[in-house]
Amino acid sequence: MGNFVRLRIPLAFGFATSALICAAFAQRPFREYPGYEYENFPIPSDWRVPGEWTFARLMYPSQHRFYAGEYPRPYYPNWWDGRTDWTIDYPRSDRHLSEAVRRLTRIQTRSVEEPVDLRDGDEVYNWPWLYGVEVGHWDLTDAQAAKLRDFLLRGGFFMCDDFHGSDEWNIFISGMNRVFPDRPIVDIENGSAIFHTIFDLDDRYQVPGEQVLYTHRVPEKDGFVPHWRGIYDDKGRIMVAICHDMDLGDSWEHADNPKYPEKYSALGIRIGVNYIVYAMTH
Repeated sequence: MGNFVRLRIPLAFGFATSALICAAFAQRPFREYPGYEYENFPIPSDWRVPGEWTFARLMYPSQHRFYAGEYPRPYYPNWWDGRTDWTIDYPRSDRHLSEAVRRLTRIQTRSVEEPVDLRDGDEVYNWPWLYGVEVGHWDLTDAQAAKLRDFLLRGGFFMCDDFHGSDEWNIFISGMNRVFPDRPIVDIENGSAIFHTIFDLDDRYQVPGEQVLYTHRVPEKDGFVPHWRGIYDDKGRIMVAICHDMDLGDSWEHADNPKYPEKYSALGIRIGVNYIVYAMTH
């Protein structure tokens, strides 16, 4: 859901002026940024067609340090320009999951994603399903945390993914505690509706990132056991779905990669579809 383009034009400007402005906005491309891995990724031919659901990706500032290890990358102070942690897998994973939602459900899905900056007024409220990648590196400001909290308490849904081990968990918690300092994070039980909206997902397993192709290790860092966790609202609805010690984003991104094992993309896509349908129905 969400408006493809929102215009609030006072009638005082007159019909002619309004028509010109509407035409300009109708031709303006959706927001697109250079990714950490991709630039100038091909845009689907039907990218202008609106949908009932759009893959909304959270933009966020990163921790102010250089990340060593498997994927060394510098800190970018101008995180709103792209090329940093929130753009990992973007936009390839977003568009692959959007295509999967089209094929596996009857949801009218927009073919292209929408990066969402919490500083942009009320923009986040147009996108009821929000995805955050690499949240083991995020560094939300107090204002961003407050906006995210309000979004969730109003009925929004936040799915986060692709962070691994105890160090990244602690960084994630430091940010999430700014959002909900008084709400516990708990394991989601197998019987929860989120695992049974479209697919029955009682038998889940750890989904690795692309790194499995050259490290031949499914876990990353000390994240040997996958965790499906959540934060609930006062009515028992999952507001925040936390996928820790797994990389669903890579399973979407590499769904068309013959070297990446199909069984991981199969589960990753099913989890994504279930979470989306849950968010739209609960």
